[in-house]
Amino acid sequence: MPGQRVFLHSRTLPVRMVAPSLKLQDLIEEIRGAKTQAQEREVIQKECAHIRASFRDGDPVHRHRQLAKLLYVHMLGYPAHFGQMECLKLIASSRFTDKRVGYLGAMLLLDERHDAHLLITNSIKNDLSQGIQPVQGLALCTLSTMGSAEMCRDLAPEVEKLLLQPSPYVRKKAILTAVHMIRKVPELSSVFLPPCVHLLHERHHGILLGTITLITELCERSPAALKHFRKVVPQLVQILRTLVTTGYSTEHSISGVSDPFLQDQETCGAEEVQILRLLRILGRNHEESSETMNDLLAQVATNTDTSRNAGNAVLFETVLTIMDIHSAAGLRVLAVNILGRFLLNSDRNIRYVALTSLLRLVQSDHSAVQRHRPTVVDCLQETDASLSRRALELSLALVNSSNVRAMMQELQAFLESCPPDLRADCASGILLAAERFAPTKRWHIDTILHVLTTAGTHVRDDAVANLTQLIGGAQELHAYSVRRLYNALAEDISQQPLVQVAAWCIGEYGDLLLEGNCEEIEPLQVDEEEVLALLEKVLQSHMSLPATRGYALTALMKLSTRLQGDNNRIRQVVSIYRSCLDVELQQRAVEYDTLFRKYDHMRAAILEKMPLVERDGPQADEEAKQSKEAAQLSEAAPAPTESQASQLLDLLDLLDRASGDAQHPPPLDPSPGGALVYLLDLPCAPPPPAPIPDLKVFEREGVQLNLSFIRPPENPALLLITITATNSSEGDVTNFICQAAVPKSLQLQLQAPSGNTVPARGGLPITQLFRILNPNKVSFRSSPKARPRDSRSHGC
Repeated sequence: MPGQRVFLHSRTLPVRMVAPSLKLQDLIEEIRGAKTQAQEREVIQKECAHIRASFRDGDPVHRHRQLAKLLYVHMLGYPAHFGQMECLKLIASSRFTDKRVGYLGAMLLLDERHDAHLLITNSIKNDLSQGIQPVQGLALCTLSTMGSAEMCRDLAPEVEKLLLQPSPYVRKKAILTAVHMIRKVPELSSVFLPPCVHLLHERHHGILLGTITLITELCERSPAALKHFRKVVPQLVQILRTLVTTGYSTEHSISGVSDPFLQDQETCGAEEVQILRLLRILGRNHEESSETMNDLLAQVATNTDTSRNAGNAVLFETVLTIMDIHSAAGLRVLAVNILGRFLLNSDRNIRYVALTSLLRLVQSDHSAVQRHRPTVVDCLQETDASLSRRALELSLALVNSSNVRAMMQELQAFLESCPPDLRADCASGILLAAERFAPTKRWHIDTILHVLTTAGTHVRDDAVANLTQLIGGAQELHAYSVRRLYNALAEDISQQPLVQVAAWCIGEYGDLLLEGNCEEIEPLQVDEEEVLALLEKVLQSHMSLPATRGYALTALMKLSTRLQGDNNRIRQVVSIYRSCLDVELQQRAVEYDTLFRKYDHMRAAILEKMPLVERDGPQADEEAKQSKEAAQLSEAAPAPTESQASQLLDLLDLLDRASGDAQHPPPLDPSPGGALVYLLDLPCAPPPPAPIPDLKVFEREGVQLNLSFIRPPENPALLLITITATNSSEGDVTNFICQAAVPKSLQLQLQAPSGNTVPARGGLPITQLFRILNPNKVSFRSSPKARPRDSRSHGC
């Protein structure tokens, strides 16, 4: 109506406020300020939603800012794959700020598993051709980080052109990109081979370092490149000599060492290789190159300051180079002496490196390493477990016939105080060394008894059988052994191997224990009741294992024929164990009780002393049987060719010759079966044998085993076989184990190998020494079907 006011009421709708997108710095502060992981996820989810919306809107101005925030989120471990295509758009942009973030995103978000990485190949090619140094640097960094094999093949010509650009900034990055390309596509070696020779004349240390890295990669992957760059060894030697003699330079020196990164090798993630490693590769198996660098290596080894860690690193690489090339004997002794000085360093890492390196050299330079034996023994007292373990391994490797007494004293003292995790290794090492180098049987027995008394629970399973066989074969030491073992058993019955040996010895030679006429030990008055009571104590002890109780029960039974008193006590103990819960012990007790009750007239004959081990008795019959079987097999086998039969004869006849009475074998009968009938059974004559040629016994997938033979003139029955394992494949051979077996008439000793990993691409070979003794000069025959076992990755 006119003049009347009309009021219209409207409802106000709520407006939804959207939080603005954060800047990168604000995002970082908010994420760091989150008190819980849930709060952090909430902040990241909200910001990722803003980033997705910005990408959908196609905002070209702030795209690089959004991608920078997404990269930070990716670094925290959250998904950021939706930003891959934005990286491609920023790389294709003409603005440097966009390219910088785009290339960074490509390095973080793209790899060979994503097909999207191939889409930037053309952009990288264009950027490399622009001539703008910052852009070229970004493109080269990206290519060296995530470039696939396809990208490397496509962009290799552009990178080759940049290697000779005047700008040091671009050349350094181009060289590192070439290293990545060689690792990805080794066949590109021919592309980068010519520029490397020119780059060696550079005075810029960064470019020179990258060039040496590139040359090393080429030499490791291409035999042609290795042959080509051996011509530049004098130039490399001159470069290193200049670094050593120019003195202190504030621009390229670290801790007073002139550019240790060029002299030394440091490996952290990406492999950096310097001059010493390159010289080591070039001098390996090459006499001329090795001779060229000998004087320089001596100069580096004597003039390098070792007061700082950088100098120690240079010296260590020098030692590795000396040991890997054909160096002079005096230079190798100098290298071992450097490692000996490392053992006196206060840094545990340096001492560990020295012990590990000496352990690798002990087989090839044994006498030089022996000079540092006191220092190595002192390292046994290291508190660090890894150091003491390495020192123990090296100490055991240094034991020989001339120092076995002194070394055993040191190792036995260490056994008493060593950590529990080293006790088993130490005890086993002492037993093996004593068995190998024992000067007398009595010393051998005393050594084993000391180990059993100190660490009996940690010895090998065959220690009991070996000691009982040793004591049984030493008839003149029976009285001495039984008294020593009785005293040890009376003091301690917790060491089970010791208790088992003592019970066996008391059962066998209990009569000698009671006689008391042993002149080699203090007089001991023992009566029968004390001996029986001690064995009963072993049977009743809760610490005794079932096997130990079996030894003690058998010892009591044997004493029933060796003691003069009444056997009623022994019969009562035996009858008690007829109802024992252990089946083995119960069976023994039932049989022994039956022997008492029904066959008492045969008990003395059955329980006689065990006979001495005779190596020429049953073993000779067994070998004759094997020889007969081999002859039968040879009749049915086809005849090998003359060359094959000759090689087989040379290999198998090594152990059957004697230095003073060997002659050349007559020609093999080419008729079927004639080639193998006379193997190892040929007549001998006075002329000394010719040197035994080396043999290649195994080769597969790049792994090769070679045998070299030495027969010491002073011991014609001994043959030393050195096995050398090399690996020319691309991958390391780990857990390397080499085993061998010989007939029972021979004695085989396997020394520890120089390592358990055969390095790839012709690295430092592994060596192991076999000592084979043929004391009785027994002739034997070999079956033509015998062959070595092998395994590609774990042993042979």
